[in-house]
Amino acid sequence: MACEQLFKDKLKERGLRLTPQREIILSVLHEIEGMATADEVHERLSPTTTAIDISTVYRTLDLLRRFGIVSSVRGADGEHRYELVGVHGPHIHLVCQVCGRVIPLELDQARAFAEAVQGATGFQTDLAELNLTGLCPECAASKGTEL
Repeated sequence: MACEQLFKDKLKERGLRLTPQREIILSVLHEIEGMATADEVHERLSPTTTAIDISTVYRTLDLLRRFGIVSSVRGADGEHRYELVGVHGPHIHLVCQVCGRVIPLELDQARAFAEAVQGATGFQTDLAELNLTGLCPECAASKGTEL
């Protein structure tokens, strides 16, 4: 797990340590395909690790997000979903406002947008933290309209 070493290094830089709870939560993230809510991560903990409460899961996920090890997106239902960045590498999330589907988009596909924003405003965007909301193709087709 290369991300485990990165996590250890980032924690050490801040005077923190890799606790058994943090290590277990990171391990669970490796087992999950795609995105998961904090509750889903918590539900995946084995019966022997039930001593890890949901607040520890939330704090660890937030720490992992701040360190760039996981990305998060707020779904149409208001729930935050998390995934290891190593799964797809940094990317943009397209979030359907109707069904909640999250579609990854490679950063290269949005570079022209970022350059246009910078050219117009001087603002440098962090594309890896970008989430765009709208309608997925299926929901747009069923509504018979565009936003």
